[in-house]
Amino acid sequence: MTAQATAPAASAGAPHRPRRPIGAIALSVFTWLVGLVFVSPVLWLVLTAFKQENQAATDPPTLFFQPTLDRFAAVLGADFLPYLGNSMIATLASTLLVLVLGIPAAYALAVAPIKRTDDVLFFFISTKMLPVVAVVVPIYVAAAHLSMLDNVWTLVVLYTAMNLPIAVWMLRSFFLEVPKAIVEAARVEGAGLGRVLWSVMLPIMAPGIAATALICMIFAWNEFFFAVNLTAAQAATVPVFLTGFITSEGLFVAQLSAAVVMASLPIVVIGWTAQRQLVRGLSMGAVK
Repeated sequence: MTAQATAPAASAGAPHRPRRPIGAIALSVFTWLVGLVFVSPVLWLVLTAFKQENQAATDPPTLFFQPTLDRFAAVLGADFLPYLGNSMIATLASTLLVLVLGIPAAYALAVAPIKRTDDVLFFFISTKMLPVVAVVVPIYVAAAHLSMLDNVWTLVVLYTAMNLPIAVWMLRSFFLEVPKAIVEAARVEGAGLGRVLWSVMLPIMAPGIAATALICMIFAWNEFFFAVNLTAAQAATVPVFLTGFITSEGLFVAQLSAAVVMASLPIVVIGWTAQRQLVRGLSMGAVK
């Protein structure tokens, strides 16, 4: 009798784990399937990079094969590193210039706006609406007169001008999310605008600055039109290098896949390293 009474009591005191509704399980499965669909081209690209050319061109596709690093060795043997160096110089230098110019501009527009602030912001963003093909000819002529064709620093200037408007808009929105009470407290303590920016605003805005820098780096790293029209042998970047695998002899799919993997790896590593700052920066102000 005692044992029978104890068993129900023990079972009654045990924590009850609620069952997930069928709808939630179905939604999770559907989300994973959608994610796999979007990621599948990238996975197939990586797999193709480890194939031989004859395996990459089969129809139907070869699913089981002996992985090899020959295609990566062939890419490195095709002078890939100079193109990679040009891309890194153009991307890092232009991103640094964007931050140096964009942070003070965004700070001024957010903390000390003028009467025509909206017009200034519209002018910034309107430059992104201009088709690149409409300005490449005058830029080419100007670069030729200045002897700046096939020069990586020409790309640095162009990438800075290309990314500066979106950076100012992003940074200004981050500045506006900083509580005004913090700025007013710093001013009461006697801090000037420069001191408030350097000691108060920038530490709070570090995630937003990281998010802006990463987006500018992605745009500069992927830029192709200016690079293919204004460079030749000395300052060509990785996107220009990738077009070399499209020849009259055919498309070298495996070698192109290996080159794309190697070209994407630096940005992927940087994004993976800064993912926490990126998420915090893009979600600044989303929750009050």
